[in-house]
Amino acid sequence: MGSETNHLWLTAPTNLTLLSDEMHIWRIELARPAPELQALQTTLSSDEIARAQRFYFEQHRQRFIAGRGILRTILGRYLGVEPQAVQFTYEPRGKPVLADTYSCSSLSFNLSHSQDLALCAVSSNRQVGIDIEHMRSVSDVEALAERFFAPREYAVVRSLPPEQQKQVFFRYWTCKEAYLKAIGVGLVQLEKVEISLTPEQPAKLITDEEWSLIELLPADNYVGAVAVAGQKLHLKCWQY
Repeated sequence: MGSETNHLWLTAPTNLTLLSDEMHIWRIELARPAPELQALQTTLSSDEIARAQRFYFEQHRQRFIAGRGILRTILGRYLGVEPQAVQFTYEPRGKPVLADTYSCSSLSFNLSHSQDLALCAVSSNRQVGIDIEHMRSVSDVEALAERFFAPREYAVVRSLPPEQQKQVFFRYWTCKEAYLKAIGVGLVQLEKVEISLTPEQPAKLITDEEWSLIELLPADNYVGAVAVAGQKLHLKCWQY
């Protein structure tokens, strides 16, 4: 569609450095072989293992283990520690952040997953939020847009032919959710966040112009977005 940033997903260097004007995005495939899943599970904390065991479906349990274990592995590379040494605390709405032990690292991160893909954003000294959505079929895009979106956003969705409506709907959704995750509030605020975009134009956050909003194309039939405090950031995209 021409408006998302179709970045190249590269292999990360062994020695990772994250500069203050950079943001790193990791694309993570959650379907991993059984031996790797077993190894990743050994890096999890007891509360994470308990959470994994509460999933009813085995596939969901495996995705959680892969996502959380790989997140620990990635953060460990920046912090120079083993994955199991990474410690989290949780904000009131359940968003994981690095424990105070690592407060001097100035590292902030956010993780999102949908189906078999996850995206992880890592930045330094900046609030960050990321969202990925698999563009599943939606029965009534216009009704959902009217309920959850600002009037001008709803008008854009309504004006489009049906084949474009779904894609634009999910672009709005990921942009809004990325920003709401970054500032630590829930989806109840969805309609209060206003985004400007069209099928040809990339998204811009109208609600708060101090923030950067970057759209991503993680894979066919997926859309993603990352919101980060500040402007003029250099983006690096890594494939895990």
